[in-house]
Amino acid sequence: MTKESATIKVSKGDIVHIDYDAYIVDGGQLYDSTNADKAKEAGIFNENLTYKALPLLVGGGRVFAGLDEALVGAEVGKMTTVEIPAEKAAGPRDPKLVENIALREFLRQEIRPEPGLEVNIRNRVGFVVTVTNRMVRVDFNRRFAGMALKYDFTVLDVIEGDENKAMAVCEMDYGTGEGFRASVGEKVTIYLPDQCKYDQKWLLSKYKIVADLREVFGAKTVELVEEYLKKEDKPSEEVKEEKAPEEL
Repeated sequence: MTKESATIKVSKGDIVHIDYDAYIVDGGQLYDSTNADKAKEAGIFNENLTYKALPLLVGGGRVFAGLDEALVGAEVGKMTTVEIPAEKAAGPRDPKLVENIALREFLRQEIRPEPGLEVNIRNRVGFVVTVTNRMVRVDFNRRFAGMALKYDFTVLDVIEGDENKAMAVCEMDYGTGEGFRASVGEKVTIYLPDQCKYDQKWLLSKYKIVADLREVFGAKTVELVEEYLKKEDKPSEEVKEEKAPEEL
C-alpha cells in the first residue's frame, strides 16, 4: 500500500518510488533516466537495464547527497528540479588521478580499451580517456567528479505498511522484489525466491538488505528463509515445506 497525494511531503527515512531525468549542467547532456524513451532519444539506452521508477530509502546515502537532501520535503506527485554542485554530487576532480598506463597491461587482461570504457585495472575502477599505440590514459576520478548535475524528479508514492516496506528494500538492494515474501513482527523475516539459491549477486545484496531493514525497522533480528518445497506423490495433496532459516 502507498500514499499518493500532492499534499503529502517526503520525510527522511521514507521509502519512495521516484522517476527522474539526470543531466550534466554544463552542456545539458542527459546521462541517466528512468524513462526508456528518453534514454533512447539521448543515445544512452542500455538493454541490460530495466527502466522503471526507482525504489529509494530517503536519507540512506544511496544517491548523491544533493539529491538526497532535495527529496526531503518534496511533494508527492509534483515534479521537482534541483541543481547539485559538484561537492554534493561526485565531489571535486583531482588531476593526479588521471594516469597513463601501458597498453600491454590491458591486453594481458584481454581488455580492449576505448574512450569512455569503464575498466578495472590495478585494482581500481576508472574510465578510459584516450588510447595510443602504447599507452592508455585512464581517469580514476569518480564518474562526474567536478561536475554540477541537475535532476528533474517526481516522487510517485511513499510506501506504507511494514511488509510493503520490507519488499521495497529487497527491490532496492537486489534489483527486484519478485518472488520475495515478508513478515514483520518482533523480527523481520524475508522468504527468498528460488533464484537467490543460485545467484552470486545475492551473496552481496543480502548484507545491504539486512542493513537497510535494520535502519528502517530499528534494532531487530533479520531472518532470511530459504524454502524447499517437495511435492507429494499425489498432486492433490498439500505441499510440504522445509525451511532453512538464516539469521543475520
